[in-house]
Amino acid sequence: MTQFRKRTKGVTAAVAAAALVAACTGGSDAPVAIGPSGEIGSVPPAAAGPQYTGTITWAMQPGATPNWILPIDTQASFSLANVHGFQWLMWRPLYWNQNGTVPEVVPSMSLAESPVWSNGGKTVSITMKSNYKWSDGRPITSKDLLFDIELIKAALKEAPSNWPAYVPGGFPDDLVSTSTPDDATLILNLAEPVNPSWFQQNILSYGGPVNPLPSHVWAKATADGPILDFTNPDNARKIYNFLVEQTKSLDTYATNPLWQVVNGPYRLSAFNSVTGAFTMVPNPSYGGPRVERMSNFEGVSFTSSTAELNALKAGHVDVGYIDLNAVPQIPAIERAGYHVYGMPNFGSNFMAFNYRNTTGHFDKIVSQLYFRQVLAHLTNQKGYIKAFMHGAGHESYGPVPAYPRSPYVPDDATVNPYPFSISEATRILRAHGWTVNPGGTTVCSRPGSGPDECGAGIPAGTPLAFNLIYASSPPLLGEESAALASDAKQAGIDIALESSSLSYMINHYSNSGSPGDINRWAMQYFGSQSNNPYPTQYGFLNTGGSFQIGDYSNPTADRLIEASVTSSDPQAVKDEASFLSKDVPVLWLPNHDSIRAWKTTVSGDPASFENLTQYYVTPEFWYFTTPQN
Repeated sequence: MTQFRKRTKGVTAAVAAAALVAACTGGSDAPVAIGPSGEIGSVPPAAAGPQYTGTITWAMQPGATPNWILPIDTQASFSLANVHGFQWLMWRPLYWNQNGTVPEVVPSMSLAESPVWSNGGKTVSITMKSNYKWSDGRPITSKDLLFDIELIKAALKEAPSNWPAYVPGGFPDDLVSTSTPDDATLILNLAEPVNPSWFQQNILSYGGPVNPLPSHVWAKATADGPILDFTNPDNARKIYNFLVEQTKSLDTYATNPLWQVVNGPYRLSAFNSVTGAFTMVPNPSYGGPRVERMSNFEGVSFTSSTAELNALKAGHVDVGYIDLNAVPQIPAIERAGYHVYGMPNFGSNFMAFNYRNTTGHFDKIVSQLYFRQVLAHLTNQKGYIKAFMHGAGHESYGPVPAYPRSPYVPDDATVNPYPFSISEATRILRAHGWTVNPGGTTVCSRPGSGPDECGAGIPAGTPLAFNLIYASSPPLLGEESAALASDAKQAGIDIALESSSLSYMINHYSNSGSPGDINRWAMQYFGSQSNNPYPTQYGFLNTGGSFQIGDYSNPTADRLIEASVTSSDPQAVKDEASFLSKDVPVLWLPNHDSIRAWKTTVSGDPASFENLTQYYVTPEFWYFTTPQN
């Protein structure tokens, strides 16, 4: 503990207490070796010798189980549990974006050839590959891809939150015309030039994504109805609404014939509508790379991270996760017969601000850059990593992390623009007209819009008091929230903490998706989000982005984000990231490791285990090295 105090001067009582607990619960094992990037362990090469099949069990995190099967997600349903670990096992995105820990397109796992651009970046031609087919033997055609686009357009006519990649004026609003000159080729004509990397890696593969869907089975408005012309907008609306209604019937996920026609490596054979647990069986028609004989894949739900950890120790799951609180137990897990590997996710971890919450004039307060800088100065990233992550993480000061490495990391990604300092935070508040009451409540004493005043719309006597809602799992979210509140209190900022389930937060604490709840939250912390390989924050931090949470809006950010998606200059997205680091649109937090464990009797392509740390799940590459009962 003395060394910890020395390394993190000014650490709060909450962080220090957590460090002491960690020191007392680590057992007799040597500390886990963690690299400078936060990396834990390494992935062994694929095991030689016989390959056996069975049922590979996969541990899902509590409160993060699938509940939406249609691969046209809404803003509310767009989650890792629904997309990466469920839908994409059955319906693959057009382009596969993850190669181990490297965020890049993998051609062999993509359903189409690389896009071909013409007309000054306004026309793109997409050719489907012939080796990928539907599970009923039918080829995947250009019309199947167009079918998805027409359904997206129909969904957006009903509500802008019905597709997570949507930004007004962007795709598909900017789609001037389409054509399918043959069964394999789809041509899209756009109104304005776009960045080719952004369009391929976001719109066509991750942010939406655009997936080919089985139009020969799904293009109908009733279960027993005829196949309709989906290019007719009224028909597309009827089809979309029918598919959404089928999606809401969780009890029929494994029995509804619609969901049995897939192009991915698996199809669903069992689903528990209460727990989200599921079983999938191999799709023998899958045309992508895989082991010769695939195993069944079973998603196992847990009521707590402790229950999942106990299942790991007992050897009851084949592939699981290790919560950060359990990092000291990694040696014991390895002795129980598991490989372990961890790496920070290529994404961002943050607490969101609500720029429209008028309670206590919070909207006016948070619109002041100096106030967001104050909260950044009160964020003890190094302390959080040491105390709550057991070292398994890396500082992150903006939307693009330094690790895993990417060609789009800005030069200043490793420089904290607002280092942890309670004294600096209080100095800034006093300089802007606040009477700071450490341990009490700081109030505005110089109202006005001048450079040494509180800011426009903030009356005299306004207290710095607001709430922060955090997801109840994993524990890290509550620990970091409590540490921030403890430090903020030393600057007289009163943060009231509330815990909530992740699913409730997704459904209620998004301003565009739940406008009636806008004044119920000032800050929220639901965890991290993954970046696209081309890591622009288009759709998230530009004005009107459909994946906006708290309605941040800044004209400079809008201009830089627009340049990122329209310019082919790779520096554009770096400039965007650098500005967003300094403008603090959300409260940036360190990126923790995603740590995965798998039995030593389960093997496969090393990249298929590395990409688990980036939340990509590819069990079609796995096999058992010993016979299974």
